Parts: sequence; structure tokens; C-alpha cells
Amino acid sequence: MFVVGLTGGIGSGKSAAADEFARLGASVVDTDAIAHELTQAGGAALPQIERLFGGEFIRDGRMDRQRMRQRVFSDPAAKQALEGLLHPLIREESRRRIAAAPGPYVIHVVPLLIESPDYRQRVDRVLVVDAPEDVQVARVRARSQLPEDEVRAIIRTQAARAARLASADDVIDNAGSLDALRNQVAALHQKYLQFTRP
Repeated sequence: MFVVGLTGGIGSGKSAAADEFARLGASVVDTDAIAHELTQAGGAALPQIERLFGGEFIRDGRMDRQRMRQRVFSDPAAKQALEGLLHPLIREESRRRIAAAPGPYVIHVVPLLIESPDYRQRVDRVLVVDAPEDVQVARVRARSQLPEDEVRAIIRTQAARAARLASADDVIDNAGSLDALRNQVAALHQKYLQFTRP
């Protein structure tokens, strides 16, 4: 199975790009979506999260994401503990979904692809969705109402834009319109189909 690792900073437009690839017939395996499933009501990670962090981090039967975000940003040990719990579960489920993928190729959405050598080894190409930082901040604030300084703090914890671009095999420039994004995805879809042909 030909696997493209799709990555980009918060607010760069990874989901919009992945949705467009899915519309064109690619199989999408999204590590963020898997993380949400693991921490939703009935999710496999909830008992461990409660054991590690306490019941106050579970609300309405699911992980309290806002409370957890504040905790891990202020406490590196808590961040390490959460990642140590979730990452192996996410990797295993990703592997299972890629193996079962029905599409001609897989778009594997991994926000921290550049920071994670294990994921980098599992993809055939790296596709970076890129946008200027001010655009990222505006998009994240529009969808989640986080304060600007908090969004910029999240951006600082991720790989630098230059490092992401340096590791890319392909780049989608997502500073513009949805139509411009769609056109770039359509061209890449044709390119990736060539890689899947014997």
C-alpha cells in the first residue's frame, strides 16, 4: 500500500486537504481522529487516563480536552505520560486501518509527523500543508475561540515551519482559497495514482 504522510501546523488546513483527498477516492487514516475516538465516551484510553490523571480529567464520560490541554502545556511530565499512553494505541490502530484501507493509496494524517521518526519511516512520501503563521492563528481562533497567545504557544511546540518544509516531498500552499487547495489536491491525487500503478 502506497502511503502519503500528510502533516502541517495547527490551522494549516490538514483536515480540509484530507477531506478533499477522501472525496477523490483516497483512504484517509487520521491520527487525531483516532486519538479522539480513544478519549471519547467508551474509548479504550479512558480507564488509563483516569488512573494516571484522576477523575477530574473525565467529564460527561470522556476526557476533558480543555483541562488536559492546560495540564500538559504547563507540565512536561504530564505531557510525556499522556503521550506514552496514547501514542502506542494510536500507532497500532493506524497500522490496522492502513492494512485494511480500500482506496488506491492512503493519506495518513499525522500532525507531528516531522517530530516522530517512527511515523516518518511508515510513509512513502511526506506532504506538508503550509500556511503563514498569521493565517494559522486566525483559522484556529475562528474555530475554537482560543486566545491568540495560546494558539501561538501551541505553534511554538510544533516543528518549525522551515523544518517541515525541508522534510517535504510535496507541499500544498494553503494561504489562499478552498478552490486553490482543491486544485492542488487534484494534481497531487493524479501524481499519487501514478505511484500506485505497477
